[in-house]
Amino acid sequence: MHHVVFLQDLAVVMIIAAVVSLLFRCMKQPVVLGYILAGVIIGPHTPPFLLINDVHNIETLSELGVIFLMFALGLEFSLKKLTKVGVTALLGALFEILLMSWAGYQIGRAFGWATMDSVFLGAILSISSTTIIIKALEELGKTKERFAQMIFGILIVEDILAILMIAMLSGFATTGSLAIGDVAATVGTLAAFLGVLLVAGLIVVPRLLNWVAKFKSNEATVVTVIGLCFGVSLLAVKMGYSVALGAFLIGAIIAEARHIAHIETLMHPVRDLFSAVFFVSIGLLIDPHVIIEHIGPVLIIALVVIAGKVISCGFGTYVAGNDMRTSMRVGMGLAQIGEFSFIIAALGLSLKVTSEFLYPIVVAVSALTTLSTPYLIKGSDTAARGLEKVMPKALTRILDAYTTWVGKLAGSSDKKTPGMFLRKWGWQIALNLLLIAAVFIGAIFLKKHVWRWWPEVPGGADGIKGMLWLSAMILSLPMLIAIVRKWQAFGMMVSEISVSHTAAGERTQGLRGIVSSVIFLAGCAGLFLFMLVLSTTVLPSRNLLIVLVLVLVAIAFLLRRTFVQLHTKAQFALQETLNEAPLPHHDANAPALPSLLRDASLVTVTVPTGSPVVGKLLADLKLRTLSGASIVGIERQGESIINPGVSEEVHAEDSLLLLGSETEIEKARAMLIHS
Repeated sequence: MHHVVFLQDLAVVMIIAAVVSLLFRCMKQPVVLGYILAGVIIGPHTPPFLLINDVHNIETLSELGVIFLMFALGLEFSLKKLTKVGVTALLGALFEILLMSWAGYQIGRAFGWATMDSVFLGAILSISSTTIIIKALEELGKTKERFAQMIFGILIVEDILAILMIAMLSGFATTGSLAIGDVAATVGTLAAFLGVLLVAGLIVVPRLLNWVAKFKSNEATVVTVIGLCFGVSLLAVKMGYSVALGAFLIGAIIAEARHIAHIETLMHPVRDLFSAVFFVSIGLLIDPHVIIEHIGPVLIIALVVIAGKVISCGFGTYVAGNDMRTSMRVGMGLAQIGEFSFIIAALGLSLKVTSEFLYPIVVAVSALTTLSTPYLIKGSDTAARGLEKVMPKALTRILDAYTTWVGKLAGSSDKKTPGMFLRKWGWQIALNLLLIAAVFIGAIFLKKHVWRWWPEVPGGADGIKGMLWLSAMILSLPMLIAIVRKWQAFGMMVSEISVSHTAAGERTQGLRGIVSSVIFLAGCAGLFLFMLVLSTTVLPSRNLLIVLVLVLVAIAFLLRRTFVQLHTKAQFALQETLNEAPLPHHDANAPALPSLLRDASLVTVTVPTGSPVVGKLLADLKLRTLSGASIVGIERQGESIINPGVSEEVHAEDSLLLLGSETEIEKARAMLIHS
């Protein structure tokens, strides 16, 4: 009979959600509020009838809603977009977490709550709700706007920092202090997980989906995509992270595939179905009696959440160089708490360090702030205009000057300077170090299980360590060779910058050689210490280690070229994935093109930062003459330029709308990206 109960509960949820959502659409109100109200209506706290028999089943389905919502966010928010709003996302998230953690702690102490209740309240208030914001922005049709992309970036940084916060709270709650070593280990493991997943995913997943697309089967595409989504979400859970993080990451990886527009179209109905269940499940948690009993603290905390997040997120966005209107829209879009707040509150209860009243208060505050979110987003433009009117003119001029100055600093970083090359090589070295760390973390993980899987292993525990250390070193060799080569180039570039011919005269080459050698040797010493620290747990006995080192040196000598080629191919595949333009989306309901344009194609090409056409005028490109294709539109930082003139300059990361035949489009693409 369990399946009958499950079907009955699901039927009640979907029918009530459909009725209430249709009523809200008729009233032109946000549908997400209708879903939450539906949850309150059928919830266990609303008499007179018990409509849901097993709330656990609905909560399980709501987890699927979280997965699909975060997956859909990843599909729309590619890694290219994340890099564009990286500074804003980092500053906005940091300001929000710091201010709201402090404010929550102070509110708890003002209410006379215990220290641990106040600490957990601060953590609860510091994280905004990703799923609620996504749904609200989708209903308002604002997900493609620039401020929405900044909000998404801040949310992703928040979710990553929330994982670290949960780890720190667990340690603090059990011991009363923070162990720096445990925090550092958590940060390192998380960074390694993200790095390996992104690099491996960007190399493998887009190519897999391109191959699946050749079968021209929607069924095969959907099954493959959902399989990847669930698989990576499961991997994230097994590593101790949230399903939401895994779902977002695989979505962002799939967003780099050429067929992303078609994949998004196929996934929207699946996402909408399960996201409705998720928001209904939030309503099931709301107990009107608890809200009435704690109405004072609930209202005060809700007001602090809204005001504090508007101020902190808006200020962080503005400090990053965005204008007042954009900053206000970002701040007002993040003024709520949600799923991570529930997780933190439940953690306090499970550890028995927080009072029982804290969880229902958090749910009530989440409900109130969720109800206000769509209206805050709608009213953000009005609030920004009102703020500009009341601000003194002198202050407005100072703020505008600051925004312009930061914008110029960001623009100057696009130029090909020695510093840009050093930053690029530095990031490449850091990424390779991260991948090596991930390899050794995997070896340490396997060490705990190999003995159970293979009790008769030759050499016993020392043999296990030897095999794991040698395997990890062989897997790390491509990255180690790349690091040494990049560091050598890094040292040569630094020596040329630091030792000028004017100052050194005839000794220029000698001094540059000394500086380059010192930097190279220091880097090699640091790399050796890094490898030694990573290897500590899996280092075998001295005699076995000497033998394995000799084997490793022989392998490195014999297969050096193979390792270099392997790393180069992987790097090229990664760059190819990030630079490949997606296929245009063909809407089946769109009107047919006039007969004159039926043989023409409209394709969007994004100009990479390193393209030689950056900084040139359209007249200088002679694109129409050389390829036959025409540029009929430019999208730049959320703004559109229709039918641009010949005096328009091409900027890095511009999205150019090309009109022409397929052959002409390909010629133009080659000129814009590879020429």
